[in-house]
Amino acid sequence: MVIPGGDRPRTPGTPESPDTAEQPSLSGPGWQASTWSVGRAAFAVAPEPEDFSLQSYNFPLPEAQIAQFPPEARGASRLMVLDRAGADPQHTHFGELGRWLPEGALIVANNSRVLPARLGGRREATGGAVEFLLLTPLPLLLAQPEAAEAALGGRLSAVAEGLVRSGGKLREGEQLTLDGDITATLLEKGPFGRHRVRLQWRGDLAAAFARAGKMPLPPYIRRPAESGDAERYQTIYARSDKTGSAAAPTAGLHFTPELREGLRARGFDWREVTLYVGYGTFSPVRCEDIRQHDIHSEYMEIPEKTAHAVAAARAEGRPVVAVGTTSARALEGVAAQCGEVRPFAGWTNIFLYPGRPFRVVDALVTNFHLPGSSLLMLVSAFAGRRRMLAAYAEAVRRGYHFFSYGDAMLIR
Repeated sequence: MVIPGGDRPRTPGTPESPDTAEQPSLSGPGWQASTWSVGRAAFAVAPEPEDFSLQSYNFPLPEAQIAQFPPEARGASRLMVLDRAGADPQHTHFGELGRWLPEGALIVANNSRVLPARLGGRREATGGAVEFLLLTPLPLLLAQPEAAEAALGGRLSAVAEGLVRSGGKLREGEQLTLDGDITATLLEKGPFGRHRVRLQWRGDLAAAFARAGKMPLPPYIRRPAESGDAERYQTIYARSDKTGSAAAPTAGLHFTPELREGLRARGFDWREVTLYVGYGTFSPVRCEDIRQHDIHSEYMEIPEKTAHAVAAARAEGRPVVAVGTTSARALEGVAAQCGEVRPFAGWTNIFLYPGRPFRVVDALVTNFHLPGSSLLMLVSAFAGRRRMLAAYAEAVRRGYHFFSYGDAMLIR
């Protein structure tokens, strides 16, 4: 559910709570609740006892099928079409997506942009090398009062959360000199390499990251980021004013301008949400009972036009198609908090697994996910764990490529 002001990244300057009473954006002029919000039953897969066991989400995957590079041409990926009703999967190419979408569907995509958020640097105390990965969404960091006013010497300052890697033990209070003329003072150590830091910089922080930073490729891509990743690890519809994700909404990487135009020509409506993808999306589930997993928090924004479009689709009986698990988390997160999709800005830590209801999404475009991951649990909540694992086994047999730069699936 949407976090009511408790367990989420402590970044000064962010809204203290996304509760409706504290979020003016939750109700705009002319906003009316849809009849769906009070009349449509939520959909949930009936769980089996094994669905709550972490071991039930393991599957064999050859290393060679983990995509290390994007396909030569954007949109050239394969597409598996999986019907939740039980028919055998169909196999096609992503450029044929429009043929397989439900008629009259509303497509909702995540327009967040990946920040080249990985910076190299040195420890001032020892000269040892460090690597810093910014986790706080850039718009939230820049919204802090300290970042809006020049401090002594013309430097700006803000508190952020990041991952810090070093060859030696890091101590609270020590200073790091990072690429891009950025310094970081370690304020508080968290779990798994996370730190609360105070950043200081001059001028345009986004430009500094763009100039000196590297794309934060997922840990299963076992190569350094290359120049081509700057373009291919972004969706074509990522907005520059929505820069701040620590990972790409990868289901959207398959879309091309030609495909989007073809979808418009077929009469599909397109709307967008913003969910700043956290690096926690790669964090493994460590609890044997997955219901005990403490999932990461992410900041999201639902524009008024998108909320109205979802309400109109429901009123007209048209299905909602989420492009990626990030769009699904945004739509389902606001519905869990508010009972409907409303204009919204706030944090979500929604965790969907078998037995948890879907209130909004009728079909899902997604990639193939890691064994034991929260994303595999999400798609299992949508289509059933047994059915998903059977589809994944067939994907392995047929040579599909997995994960961020891999092939895609439409679950409908």
